[in-house]
Amino acid sequence: MPPDPKKRHLWPRVRSLFGGRRSTVDDSHQDANAVVGPTQSDPASAHSVPSLPLPVSIGERNSGFSAPYSHLATPMSHGGTTSFLAGASGFQMGDIQYIDAPNAHVTVHTGGNAGARSIDGWEMLLKETSADALHNSRARYDAPKCDEDTRVEVTSEIMEFIENSDGPRRLLCMTGAAGSGKSALEQTIAEICSRNGSLASSYFFSSTDPNRNTVTPVIPTIAYQLGRGNPPVKQLIKAAVEDDPLIFSQSLEDQITTLIVKPFKCVSDAGLDLRTLPYAILIDGLDECKSEDSQAELLTSIRKCLLVDWLPFRIFIASRPEWAIRTALQPGGHLHQLAYHIQLSDQYDATGDMRRYLRRRFEDIGLSINDPHWFTDDNIETLVQAASGQFIYVATVFKYVSERRASPVERLKIILTWTPRAGQKTRPFEALDRLYTNIVLAAKDAYEAIDSHDGRDFLLLLRAYHVNLAGIRVYRDDVSLPAGRLSVGWLGLEAKAEENLVSDLHSLVKFDSTNHLQLYHKSFSDFFGAESRAGALFVSEALVYAHLSKCFMRRIINDQIAFDSIPDILELPMRQFTLDQVELAVDYLPAILSSAAVAINSFDDAIADFAQNGGWDKIDSLLPHLYHTGRSPTLNRFKMWVRSMRQFVDNVNTPNPAVAAAVNEYVVKWEGYEAEWQDELTKNV
Repeated sequence: MPPDPKKRHLWPRVRSLFGGRRSTVDDSHQDANAVVGPTQSDPASAHSVPSLPLPVSIGERNSGFSAPYSHLATPMSHGGTTSFLAGASGFQMGDIQYIDAPNAHVTVHTGGNAGARSIDGWEMLLKETSADALHNSRARYDAPKCDEDTRVEVTSEIMEFIENSDGPRRLLCMTGAAGSGKSALEQTIAEICSRNGSLASSYFFSSTDPNRNTVTPVIPTIAYQLGRGNPPVKQLIKAAVEDDPLIFSQSLEDQITTLIVKPFKCVSDAGLDLRTLPYAILIDGLDECKSEDSQAELLTSIRKCLLVDWLPFRIFIASRPEWAIRTALQPGGHLHQLAYHIQLSDQYDATGDMRRYLRRRFEDIGLSINDPHWFTDDNIETLVQAASGQFIYVATVFKYVSERRASPVERLKIILTWTPRAGQKTRPFEALDRLYTNIVLAAKDAYEAIDSHDGRDFLLLLRAYHVNLAGIRVYRDDVSLPAGRLSVGWLGLEAKAEENLVSDLHSLVKFDSTNHLQLYHKSFSDFFGAESRAGALFVSEALVYAHLSKCFMRRIINDQIAFDSIPDILELPMRQFTLDQVELAVDYLPAILSSAAVAINSFDDAIADFAQNGGWDKIDSLLPHLYHTGRSPTLNRFKMWVRSMRQFVDNVNTPNPAVAAAVNEYVVKWEGYEAEWQDELTKNV
């Protein structure tokens, strides 16, 4: 980028901002003790550059004088010392503060014998920054990035946006599932921009690093990077901090205005073409910033302060699609019309890139072990298919296989044939499991902290939707329900409860167009369904069926219909007793109970309450209206119903004989119904 000839005259102009001092082109040769302000003996010459008006915080407020006397406030140099109001008399002065800026170090002078104290704004700024958050920080050594011939299409789209300074939008937001390669893309873009001189600043959040998992150091770190390569901007940022040392405890909007917007406005007014400066601001991992409110505040502050026409910045933010950025980008959100949105997991298929990634790395391993045929194309294809489009899976595979102290051949075999088992020491997906654990735990804490969710078990409910993916076993069928029906009809939750449940899991799951839960990662399903991988997060299927049983029994008990006076089912108004209610409350209960039997001790109290509240009696009074229709299909259904109840009693007899004995009395009675109704049907036929 060719130097702008205006820059040669910029520094003297910017220096004129401090202390109200006029500056000439040869200002750099003036003595540090020269007159701070214009005097009668120092008229503006033809070479003088008019000084810019100071912000009130730097100029008028520090003069110590009200407006009528501001023309008398200029300090004068006499014999190396600074004096005020030379030749004046009859004035009584209290504390006066003024800024002596030519030394490039702000000194706050006070009147009387108060002495002097010094602060260095740039040093204060450095203390508030996070060095670990920069794209080239040592803490991020060997950060993931894209191979040269991978993610070419999406990288090109991002760079095209960044380099299009005349584009109508100044903010690019890229969202994608956990492990989809967002950070690798952000790192790659940062390195490209660094090489071509367009990188203004970068900030990489990390939930596990206390130095960069909050919003506190973000603006100071960005301001540091904007100022470090631009002396005029640096001096203005430095002066702003010295003028307001508490700026770092103020709102993000005020920080951006004070540390970025105003300094850039000053250098722009001084004649600098801002288009000649680096302009790309990159922020990665917004979702890893603690506090959704802080994430939202940062997005709002960027919108209000930085997305303005006269600033040169092109901003690229990458994040999982969690609440703050998701709601901002959705229709009606405050960034919906302003941001260019790339949905990485939905818009780009990384399958081909993952094949190239694995092949290149496996070939490198082959060179190191002198065996180019140690893997096959089928091996790569199996791994790519297992990745479900998520780069983190193949990256984890490579990291495990390439362990220097182990055989890659044996480790690849473990990956390809591995199934989780209790007590298993081999953990090839440990890094991936740790990622899933962190995301699920954070979502659990957020969900259960809401008062209206008091008493709900987040993991149990999430596992219920997960089991529903493959289907809930009901007699001979596996029933997979739309999430809304599962929420209201089966789990007894409010409408759209499923959306609240996964509100903080959008990097792992979403609901498809049919309102069924969809997982971005097949590996997440493997993780969540295996105790050896999920650990304390694991919920067995039996516990899900136990919870469903409790929900069904609660519905029967709470139903206000007088079961013992029910007319024929066909005569019931649908508004009183819908078919769904009959199926859920009575028809499906035996099938669910039989699948929950192994977890009987987790809900034996619920069964006791059900009996005490007349639940079995209510079912008994309803059975004839449901199944005694004189039709063979209905009777066959009842036979399955009775057999499932018998299976439940037999299965719980050993772990809980008291429950088995109590329920068995009814099962014997219902087996009698079955025989009686079968005889009637046979005679009628």
